[in-house]
Amino acid sequence: MKLPILNTTGAKVGEQELPKVFDTPVRQDLILRTNLAIASHKRQPYGTDPRAGAKSAAKLSRRRRKYKTAYGKGISRIPRKIMSRNGERMNWVGAFAPGTVGGRMAFPPSAQKNWHQKINQKERTLARNSALAATVNKQHVTSRGHRIPTNFPFIISTDFETLDKATKVVEALDKLGLMQELERCDTRVIRAGRGKNRGRPYVTKIGPLLVVSGPCKLLTAGRNIPGIDIMPAARLSTINLAPGSRPGRLTLYTQGALAKL
Repeated sequence: MKLPILNTTGAKVGEQELPKVFDTPVRQDLILRTNLAIASHKRQPYGTDPRAGAKSAAKLSRRRRKYKTAYGKGISRIPRKIMSRNGERMNWVGAFAPGTVGGRMAFPPSAQKNWHQKINQKERTLARNSALAATVNKQHVTSRGHRIPTNFPFIISTDFETLDKATKVVEALDKLGLMQELERCDTRVIRAGRGKNRGRPYVTKIGPLLVVSGPCKLLTAGRNIPGIDIMPAARLSTINLAPGSRPGRLTLYTQGALAKL
């Protein structure tokens, strides 16, 4: 598959053949499994104190003739701790058991639980190649809601890697016909649910992904533009190419990035 090469002014400066990796069949099931596995590697274990709710001396005898017994008292058979007493008459409250105030949890989360999901290396590679192939498929890209120009897909020249300001990046993307996409990503809505109280009050759109050959000025110039992600070709994964496990993210590759691929 041969695609045109556009420079920062939107003019065509040549054509280039895509690598064979872009001919991989799109496997959404593998992309989903891979994204879940990668997300599990970043999950932080959590759990309660193993002795939480079980630190009180809550013991109650069930024997008939033993001192401090519940036998014949007309109370339920639940562990209790003594608050005060007068002879053999105890003032006790339920403790330790899951149904009592301040008691332990029935099935508490354990910090020793392993959230790590395994995936075969060949499957992970195939999923990444599948996500790469979906980025140049116009049908997959439009199904994600991206607003693409009529001449998509295309390759951008290496001149993009020399852009050193965000305004220059926006101007270059505007000349490529991506201003509607940038406007779509610039809008944000208030999140519905508890996430508003947890440091993520707004929901934003995911926009274009710019793939570069390596460290360059573009990595820092465009990182503050809403919705845009810039990443070297060596660090590509299905998390970036198919956010939400939906293949077909709007992705622009530079000539140097394609050489790396």
